[in-house]
Amino acid sequence: MQPEDPGRAVAERIVGNVRKVILGKEETVRLGVIALVCQGHVLIEDVPGVGKTMLAKSLARSTACTFSRIQFTPDLLPSDITGASIFNQKTAEFQFRAGPVHAQIILADEINRATPKTQSALLEAMEERQVTVDGVTHRLPNPFMVMATQNPVEYEGTFPLPEAQLDRFILRIRLGYPTAAEEVAILESQQLAHPYDTLGPVASPAEVLRLQEDVRRVYVDALVKQYIVSLTEGSRRHKDIALGASPRASLALQRAAQAHAFLQGREYVLPDDVKALAGPVLAHRLVLTASARMQGLDGLHVVSQLTEQATVPGARVAARM
Repeated sequence: MQPEDPGRAVAERIVGNVRKVILGKEETVRLGVIALVCQGHVLIEDVPGVGKTMLAKSLARSTACTFSRIQFTPDLLPSDITGASIFNQKTAEFQFRAGPVHAQIILADEINRATPKTQSALLEAMEERQVTVDGVTHRLPNPFMVMATQNPVEYEGTFPLPEAQLDRFILRIRLGYPTAAEEVAILESQQLAHPYDTLGPVASPAEVLRLQEDVRRVYVDALVKQYIVSLTEGSRRHKDIALGASPRASLALQRAAQAHAFLQGREYVLPDDVKALAGPVLAHRLVLTASARMQGLDGLHVVSQLTEQATVPGARVAARM
């Protein structure tokens, strides 16, 4: 794919626009755009105050997508998310009032503070792009992406996300603290006004939909597909893993690798694309054994082992390209 490709130019404009607000975190911003162009959802896990909410808002504004924020709390009900049928006394009929999930980019803020019953209200929306209320199915808009945030250090008053919910997030990303120089730049950029206040759209929802179609057409060689499966299958046999990656994880890793290749200006996926996205795609889907947790291991450590041990395809892929 040539650098002047219009689709890639649109993606780069989105990345550059969001970077005006999220300073010093280009890789994280790119991961957010990757999730958007491969029709995925993102779990942003980090400490408060590092820009999780602003990342979601900036991405929505940069693409002119409708935006909705849902503040998850223990008393939040499923109907507060999906909407409800309200009886209209004038017409003597029930009318559906759409909930905040009926937007194109959703910020599910502090998702692990809600009860499992309320968390499950997002399962149908994230997987099937629809919600069912009182037996009636309501389609959600396109494009549609959920960006959920959770704080990894505040465990009191939280409900851990179940495996079925975690498996629906294509990526888990972390922003991390800025460097000293980056933090000074943040102070300077917000001294008079917040950069978000002047942020304008650089793409349209229609262009995002075209980007999603472009990503689907990125070529994936059979050997690269086997490489992806070797990683997910290896997680199911790893001694430190109680529950390995599902076939949905294999699909997510392939789609994320396609998006990574697309943003690199290529029409084909390399094993390096798979390696670059293996951690963000797979780590949060793995359930470690009790002994592994006691040793201080985490999903990223296991994924790193898997990528080191798996045989990387080369000859046939190189010949094809």
